[in-house]
Amino acid sequence: MTRDPRFDVMFEPVQIGPVTAPNRFYQVPHCTGIGYRKPQTLASLREMKAEGGWGTVCTEYCSVHPSSDDDPFPSATLWDDEDIRSHALMVEGVHARGALAGIELWHGGAASANHYSRETPVGPMSRPAGVWDPVQTRAMDKYDIQNVKRWHLEAAKRAQRAGFDIVYVYGCHWYLLKQFLDPANKRRDEYGGSLENRVRLLRELLEETKEAVGDSCAIAVRFSAGSVMEEVEDNSSRDESREVIEMLKDLPDLWDITVDDYSYEMGTSRFVKEAGLENTMSWVKDVTNKPVVSVGRFTSPETMLRLVRQGVVDLIGAARPSIADPFLPNKIAEGREDDIRECIGCNICYSGDQTGTPIRCTQNPTMGEEWRKGWHPETIPRKTRDASVLIVGSGPAGLEAATALGKRGFDVVLTEARKELGGRVTREARLPGMAEYARVRDWRLTQIDKLANVEVYLDSQVDEEQILEFGADHVVLATGASWNRDGTGRWMEDPVAGWEGSTVLTPDEIMDGVVPDGPVTVFDDDHYYMGGVIAEKLRRDGLDVTLITPANQLSTWTTHTEEQHRIQERILGLDIGLVTGTSLAAVGSDSATLECIYTERTRDVKAGAVVMVTARTPRDDLYHSLVDRIDIRCIGDAYAPGTVATSVYSGHQYARELQTEVSPDVRFTRERATAP
Repeated sequence: MTRDPRFDVMFEPVQIGPVTAPNRFYQVPHCTGIGYRKPQTLASLREMKAEGGWGTVCTEYCSVHPSSDDDPFPSATLWDDEDIRSHALMVEGVHARGALAGIELWHGGAASANHYSRETPVGPMSRPAGVWDPVQTRAMDKYDIQNVKRWHLEAAKRAQRAGFDIVYVYGCHWYLLKQFLDPANKRRDEYGGSLENRVRLLRELLEETKEAVGDSCAIAVRFSAGSVMEEVEDNSSRDESREVIEMLKDLPDLWDITVDDYSYEMGTSRFVKEAGLENTMSWVKDVTNKPVVSVGRFTSPETMLRLVRQGVVDLIGAARPSIADPFLPNKIAEGREDDIRECIGCNICYSGDQTGTPIRCTQNPTMGEEWRKGWHPETIPRKTRDASVLIVGSGPAGLEAATALGKRGFDVVLTEARKELGGRVTREARLPGMAEYARVRDWRLTQIDKLANVEVYLDSQVDEEQILEFGADHVVLATGASWNRDGTGRWMEDPVAGWEGSTVLTPDEIMDGVVPDGPVTVFDDDHYYMGGVIAEKLRRDGLDVTLITPANQLSTWTTHTEEQHRIQERILGLDIGLVTGTSLAAVGSDSATLECIYTERTRDVKAGAVVMVTARTPRDDLYHSLVDRIDIRCIGDAYAPGTVATSVYSGHQYARELQTEVSPDVRFTRERATAP
């Protein structure tokens, strides 16, 4: 296939200071949950992006000194010369694929509690440091400011020696430079008070970095265009951002533009749609003559093209789209837009950083596995011998297994008991804000349609006898899991009294179209998104809803996906009653008994229905009845209920490992910290 000539402009080179990006596809700095401890893992991940056509590939935030230590959130480091070789690994891989390599130098200031280094946090003023940490910064004096500039300059020189083409000065996201820029900076010296003073440190770092390495490296600044236009009436933040850009104007070689609110910049698809930053930052190119890059979870080539043609940006910035599909640029170049794995905006990728674990992706199960498992998002080894595979169930695990096995050349039959494919993602995508989850299904169906060796049968409930009669060499059960009706889960090991009553429902029944009588009590002991979206659906159906949870906040795990605040804001804004720190003690015919988890005091509330959002039970009966007679495996939720991402990964892993030798103990290559 050939490229649509409309997209030719996307593949034009862009001059950035002394270097030239080969195209307009720019992977902006993004965290990985990998950091400096696993340089080979990180280098392979970044190289894969360059192989996929991203013309510029950047690191995550890179600490310039131990006083900017973000542990347990993994970051890169350039603290001393020993860090150079680790970064050079990435640079060499990226350059080998013809792309530019960028590095984001960073000092966290008050955002870093320095748990690992145990250095005293520093900032413009003395204020609480870290994330709910019981420590404060020490207010920086002139000596400290000179030290920060020296550390940044030394890190920039190390970056140059490592071979980087672009060096960042990081001026946003509530890190040190943003703390100086903030109007709350009331220092009485030349680094506080007036806007000119508050900009001084950023200006000096840009000037000194440019003087030190600007002969061979482009100098980029990451900067906020202000508060999100759609979310606040006060435009003072945007006005001041404009003033700063007018002051610095053409000093940097590249403006990387974001917004003040990190939960909006990288908002999940439930709350922020594609190109969400456009209205807030579209004015920037009116102020500077230098190239501008910005993000917006761009999944549509048409949107990317429009923003470039309209002069909103010069380069299409991407983090999550480059994670979901590292080969997005190549697919546009080859006229294969329908093969693009579109990001669903779930932010599972970000959860890796927040849990201190390597990055993962719902759409792209190979993300983070490039080095330790040798997985490639676009290639998969062919089968070693002919074999047939029967897959029962077409949810995310079943669809992924069918796609990957089909590409390996196996004869695959996929059966689905329902009249539509997709399993849980099809059903969950109908819940409020969840529509983009259907992309998990849609991409795989597009791939399956191109595979003549994969057959699909709908409305086909199979039993033990039919499986045996079919006679496949391998049988895979992707039959999913059912939500528990009895209330058992993380908080309660024993069933809730009265759970057998007709007023008790589960998310499965709500997704099947059951409309309960109100008022409704939703008991959320799942702590991810399901409790909130079920409550929202019922409220939008016109019912009075109370949501109770044993946790101290709603959907508490979603702090890892940067959406907890928005979820709770949405629930309260819909006038849904929210009761935290509370469990469900009993269910009556028209009531529910709530129990405080701290005092064990109980109270009754009216409840025409109770929806249990607790735990799930795998549908694995067929496995247990057949495991001693045939080669049969469970994957996805049928193996162990989890996220959509774990289901996709499970299906992919099964497909990869069939007919291959895999260690039964450690299934990946470990990147070790070796003893001297």
